[in-house]
Amino acid sequence: MERSADWMDQAQGDLAHAKDDMERRFYDWACFSAQQAAEKAVKAVFQKMGAEAWGHSVADLLDELGQSRFISEELRDAALELDKAYIPTRYPNAHPSGSPRRRYTRTEAERMVAHAEGIVRFCEGLLSTV
Repeated sequence: MERSADWMDQAQGDLAHAKDDMERRFYDWACFSAQQAAEKAVKAVFQKMGAEAWGHSVADLLDELGQSRFISEELRDAALELDKAYIPTRYPNAHPSGSPRRRYTRTEAERMVAHAEGIVRFCEGLLSTV
């Protein structure tokens, strides 16, 4: 069953969640939710193409997508930065000291949300052409 619309709906919800978390000063969760939004948006494209997408690395997923679609260096760089938020935003032992909620800033959250917005928009555009 093709469920790209469901994947994109969830991506858009995760992006909204990231923005809400940013406003509520949960910068760690804003960064993680941004990563999730981007990951699910790319997976929506794979769904639409009838292909399986495995893993959680947005950069790896875009690299695979890049075999059939053009992926800009800017988009890939954004994905690489988002990937760095997948684990350390959630686990206290990912940092030398302190909890993740004390190690992320509004500036980082704003940047991650902007990266996710760009990837979600890119994927929305692809969904309309696949």
